[in-house]
Amino acid sequence: MRLSGKKALVTGSSSGIGEAIALRFAREGADVAVHYHHGGESARALVAEIEKLGRAGVAFGANVGVAAEADGLVAAAVKALGHLDILVNNAGVEFREPFLDVSEEHYDLVLDVNLKGAFFAAQAVARHMVERGAGGRIVNVSSIHEDVAFLNYTTYAASKGGLRMFTRTVCQELAPHGITVNDIAPGAIATPINQRTLGDGELLRELQAVIPAGRLGEPDEVAGLAVFLASDEAGYVTGSTYYVDGGMSHWNRGL
Repeated sequence: MRLSGKKALVTGSSSGIGEAIALRFAREGADVAVHYHHGGESARALVAEIEKLGRAGVAFGANVGVAAEADGLVAAAVKALGHLDILVNNAGVEFREPFLDVSEEHYDLVLDVNLKGAFFAAQAVARHMVERGAGGRIVNVSSIHEDVAFLNYTTYAASKGGLRMFTRTVCQELAPHGITVNDIAPGAIATPINQRTLGDGELLRELQAVIPAGRLGEPDEVAGLAVFLASDEAGYVTGSTYYVDGGMSHWNRGL
């Protein structure tokens, strides 16, 4: 087991990609702190699944878009598990709306959760890891839209672009402490956030047409990469973005 004895916190892990990562971590030997903002019942059910695998699991609710709550979440996870070796910043939100219609309220919500939340959760974990002196892993779940334009989702694309440069910058400050920081950039993954597309045959066909692999990815396909980046095998990997997108980010219809 590649994460045997490790302690991890996965934000936004009551469903979708975060849930898959938390379960894979447990299967690989890690104790896992599950985080939710909405969906406490699902988070507690996930903890039960983690415990069935013979690992310790705990669940905490917090709005990571508020720095004090992100800091408190990390503190609670450290107290419950003893320490943290791994943080996965997975919590995220999006709104589909034209740029001309974006409100300050929606801008603040998306940037606060997707970028500010990841920033301050990582800061709190990094302080703990530096003090502990044993290194660690920070994995940010970004999106192909940290690089690829996303029409009608300008707030989401801006947040993920910011996450990309956060990763590439902070990895340099933390590398001397044995802490790596990397991005996973999923493309179209079959999760609740894509429920609208999954439920519309025409939209689904249009989406699959721009994915060279011809299908949406599965959450566990993202989780497998997260395990590698969180493991000792990735000790010399930092500041990088890894695409899990079936080739979508490089799609070109040609002329």
